[in-house]
Amino acid sequence: MADSAKVRGTGIAKRSEEYITTKMKNGNAVIALEGGKFAGFCYIEVWSNTTYVAHSGLIVHPDYRNLGLAKKIKKKIFEYSKEKYPNAKIFGITTGLAVMKINYELGYKPVTFSELTTDDAFWEGCKSCKNYDILTRNERAMCLCTGMLHDPAEDEVNKKFNRKVASKLKKMKEVFFLTKKNKQPITTSLEDGTNQNQKT
Repeated sequence: MADSAKVRGTGIAKRSEEYITTKMKNGNAVIALEGGKFAGFCYIEVWSNTTYVAHSGLIVHPDYRNLGLAKKIKKKIFEYSKEKYPNAKIFGITTGLAVMKINYELGYKPVTFSELTTDDAFWEGCKSCKNYDILTRNERAMCLCTGMLHDPAEDEVNKKFNRKVASKLKKMKEVFFLTKKNKQPITTSLEDGTNQNQKT
């Protein structure tokens, strides 16, 4: 993972083999394979008593880079996290523009670090990052990383809003077609100029 981060020019929190193995055993990881050959990986971390969930350790084997695999892994682990931890806020911090773009497309929004977990164990994981001194100098308020967050509560708000808009549009459409249907065409006699729709 550290080597992969060096290639991308980004920082990454180092984790032990035992830590990663535990994630896989607990079903908190996504592994990409092609015919048994390792292609990519990402794992889930749970913080603040499942209030927050983070995706870490995203790596793609050199043989499978520039094929869109990182995006597929991120999408898969994002959907899996929403299924396994439906009420958790999903967040991440990264310096990688490619990861930021993927996160944005999945519905993440840039946020300040104050909106992320306050769990000390999460921030302790940043110690192995080359930018950790910047984080500590700013009392964990900011770093070179960008904080990004997906809040499931906003999904509900958007769904309700979309339902209201759809309902309003449906009613407007019904009124429009009903009015159009009930309208009688007006015909005028060219000879005397009288309205042919008028009743006598």
